[in-house]
Amino acid sequence: MLERMLRDIERLVRCESPSEDHDAVSRSADLVADLGATYLGGAPERIVLDGSTHLRWRFGDAPRVLVLGHHDTVWPAGSLATHPFEVCDGVLRGPGCFDMKAGLVMAFHAVAALPDPDGVTVLVTGDEELGSPSSRGLIEDEARGCRAALVLEASGPGGALKLERKGVSRYDVIVHGRAAHAGLEPERGVNATIEAAHQILAVAALADPAAGTTVTPTRLHSGTTTNTVPDQARFAVDVRVRDAVEQGRVDAAMHALAPALDGVRIETVGGPNRPPLPGSASAELFDRAVRLADQLGVGPLRGVAVGGASDGNFTAGVGTPTLDGLGAVGGGAHADDEHVIVAELPRRTALLNALLTELLAGGSAGSSGPTNRRPGSGSSRP
Repeated sequence: MLERMLRDIERLVRCESPSEDHDAVSRSADLVADLGATYLGGAPERIVLDGSTHLRWRFGDAPRVLVLGHHDTVWPAGSLATHPFEVCDGVLRGPGCFDMKAGLVMAFHAVAALPDPDGVTVLVTGDEELGSPSSRGLIEDEARGCRAALVLEASGPGGALKLERKGVSRYDVIVHGRAAHAGLEPERGVNATIEAAHQILAVAALADPAAGTTVTPTRLHSGTTTNTVPDQARFAVDVRVRDAVEQGRVDAAMHALAPALDGVRIETVGGPNRPPLPGSASAELFDRAVRLADQLGVGPLRGVAVGGASDGNFTAGVGTPTLDGLGAVGGGAHADDEHVIVAELPRRTALLNALLTELLAGGSAGSSGPTNRRPGSGSSRP
């Protein structure tokens, strides 16, 4: 099993899929669809939204468990030249291996090992690293009514499951001033750079460390030439919050920013991108996972709260119990040292299979029972 998993991961990693390159994501979707069909017994539905390609396998008529992942990565095309795929001393490396192509392979193997996957939906999206602009509605629709969403994002430090994720808001603040010659008559201008400095300080002051709220001005652009009073400046803002109340407070303040200089107009674009994933959404599923891990001898498991968001925020946001971080054990997501611990791949796959087995056996309101229906024709499941 392990050797086959490694070959599967290598295939996916060698097919680069930077989120903003729709052609590359489409090629990656072709490969993911082919690999998934080998294990799941049929081709997926191919869903293209705003240029991004998403894949969905549905088993049976009454979805009970959503298995969720993504095949896009943050790595630009050509990254394999500097970060080649390799397995050495029990560590697998390559762009996107940890976040989260290994998780996709784990999902396919875990679902394929079920005696009957009736009630499972496997959804693989292609724009998660962009904030899921086209796939959010698809994810939320698939999650509604499910008894659980299992998210194959990479694990936390030491293999921890991710029990809480902060909500995310993103903004662009655009400052409109008035241009003038910086040497001849600067007094006739309204300096957008100076106003931006005032606004950056005001925005940063919205943070509340005690509440876990971070408000971080990030990318900044201003001016056109060195001898012109800038008539426009803009900066981006990243907001992370633990609860919806804080997300609303910051959002209201961002849209109420007031100019410090006369003659300035301020425009705020953006808002909440992902709701928080609270610990209450993960508690019962985590208890199950801990018990099953102990039974399988792959524990002990621990949980962690993280600032980063995932598509699990969306599934929790529609009220579906959600367990995140079920993917690969390793580290270095988005970084030069991205890696996966090889020995943990079959262990975590066994845990995912056990969770699916128990959740499916538990049934749910509206369950129609096993049907053995497959999502179309294709290779038989191994």
